[in-house]
Amino acid sequence: MAERPVVIVSNRGPLSFRVGDDGELVAKRGAGGLVSGLAPLVTGTSAVWIAAAISDADRRAAEQGVVDAEGMRVRLLALDPDAYRAAYDVVCNATLWFLHHGLYDLARRPRFDSRFRAAWDSYRQVNAAFADVVAESAPEGAAVLVQDYHLALVGGLLGDRRPDLRLVHFSHTPFAPPGLWRVLPTDLGRELLAGMAAHHACGFHSQRWADCFTACCAEQLGESPRTFVAPLAPDAADIRRVAAGEACAAALAELDARVGDRALVVRVDRIELSKNILRGFWAFEDLLDRHPEWRDRVVFGAFVYPSREGLPEYLAYRQEVEATVRRINERFASPGWTPILFDPTDDFPRSVAGLRRADVLLVNPIRDGLNLVAEEGPLVNERDAVLLLSPEAGVWDQLAGAARAVHPYDVSGTADALVEALVATPEQRAAEAGEIRRRAEARTPEDWLADQLAAAD
Repeated sequence: MAERPVVIVSNRGPLSFRVGDDGELVAKRGAGGLVSGLAPLVTGTSAVWIAAAISDADRRAAEQGVVDAEGMRVRLLALDPDAYRAAYDVVCNATLWFLHHGLYDLARRPRFDSRFRAAWDSYRQVNAAFADVVAESAPEGAAVLVQDYHLALVGGLLGDRRPDLRLVHFSHTPFAPPGLWRVLPTDLGRELLAGMAAHHACGFHSQRWADCFTACCAEQLGESPRTFVAPLAPDAADIRRVAAGEACAAALAELDARVGDRALVVRVDRIELSKNILRGFWAFEDLLDRHPEWRDRVVFGAFVYPSREGLPEYLAYRQEVEATVRRINERFASPGWTPILFDPTDDFPRSVAGLRRADVLLVNPIRDGLNLVAEEGPLVNERDAVLLLSPEAGVWDQLAGAARAVHPYDVSGTADALVEALVATPEQRAAEAGEIRRRAEARTPEDWLADQLAAAD
């Protein structure tokens, strides 16, 4: 950790709390890509992580100020529940996430009415509460690393109050290009961009996302803020430790028993609109339609888990995904062969077992800020799996030329790519997989954190 004091600011923190049988608070390491990537880097350091209190037990922990647990120093912020819910559900999840990932059905959504304006006031309120805590508690000259679109206004609210701080904002999503950004009401779009631009630098996983942000700022603010590109890297040691564990071994034995000597196509994702799960299944169905010789010779293992089910679009999407799996299995299954093995449980060792056993790894998002699975899978895979990757994933910047491109909207093209991957020679597979592993190991999570700290100077 650098000599400059470090404060990390994010919506969800590295710890969640529950009340134990003795009435005392018990800390547990939080979930999510940001936590898994960043928490190990600040464990055992003097860095303070400020995050929202989500549960009632979290609120109890918030009353204690900075909590030292699991080797980390965490300060949870007890926000007004109604304001937090409106900011998180309406502005962050239902608006900014959809905007950055290009998910809107623009003939119907979004609808910026008085309810949305009230939710935007809550978003301002939440950002202001975070800014207050940082202003009051950050050490002199600290590097303040603000994470993601939930807290885009913090820099603008802090600059005049604490000019000694070095503020860095990092976006984990793609960034909407100007044409999509104009969907936001002009005053709100400018407010958001100005809030981000008030940081000393804004970081992104891909140059494409940085360029989109710069173009939006040039069009709406008439300025070009300082940006940097720092793709988060997989924690190779951590995922290999999971792969070597007993839980993963048991899951792999169970998977081997079900798949047998058939080829296995794998995907590991949240059931998330941007992940494009339906088109992956449609492509597999097209493969079985046009290439009947592959029936009973290939299995699609989908290790997926629900996401954002408080939004009706996500609940409907999960239902459509499950209905599609049932329909394809009913159409093609034969005694001893189930075409799609669908696992909607959040079981990480089981997902890693799928990555170990895969012959083909399908990562075909509509739009993705990065996508670590595309790098984590090859790090633990034992069969030189062919990686089929959408160029709309930020990680394409690192893996182009080694991974094989699949157009996220081209169902028949994806089916063709699946067949080509299944018949790839051992020499082709080994060469591609080896190059992907080399590139995946070229950066570490420590590099990503170092890039943010460098941007603070």
